[in-house]
Amino acid sequence: MATLLHIDSSVFPTDMSSSRAVTDAFRRTWEEQHPGGTVVYRDLATDPVAHITADAHSAGFADPATHTPGQVAAFAERVKLIEELEQADAVLIGAPMYNFSIPSTLKAWLDNVILIGRTAMTEDSKVKGTPVTVVASRGGSYAPGTPREGYEYVQTYLKAVLADTLAVDLDFIVPELTMAPQNPAMSELLPLYEASRERALQDATTKAKHLAERLAA
Repeated sequence: MATLLHIDSSVFPTDMSSSRAVTDAFRRTWEEQHPGGTVVYRDLATDPVAHITADAHSAGFADPATHTPGQVAAFAERVKLIEELEQADAVLIGAPMYNFSIPSTLKAWLDNVILIGRTAMTEDSKVKGTPVTVVASRGGSYAPGTPREGYEYVQTYLKAVLADTLAVDLDFIVPELTMAPQNPAMSELLPLYEASRERALQDATTKAKHLAERLAA
């Protein structure tokens, strides 16, 4: 049976987080389709991985025989994260927009798993082609044609690192206007928010089911 690597990075619990609500819907559908499958879960908000250090970074480009004790320890933790990614048949990532970008905890995870010559920029990568679904929630709208289109750095960045660098099969689900219920100035946008949320939840269910069928074929 297939293995799903599920990563959440929202600082809020599921009942207060759009990204977590949608990844939860995706995961529940996945589990229904794969009752005997495996889900590897990482909550980067409650259990963050270490930010990349000089030892962890430099060890990735050095002969293991030359590693210092600091490099050995740091790189071992990095390899654990890389192996989780390599062993996944599919990946689900919750990536809310914070100050126009992704949470620093998610950036730390990406910095650890992107390793040139192993997961990136090599034909031998075990990660290449892995289906990755990202729930990129955001408080406003940054869609093409909107006033804030130029401030959309979440999908732009994740496409660069996931699709262009890791060469995964990337797909997005984008719940928008998630601040409308909390911000009185956005009250007129509540119907659009509710439609976006419902669409995202439906997309999560549909995409999870189709992906499960695709991997089982």
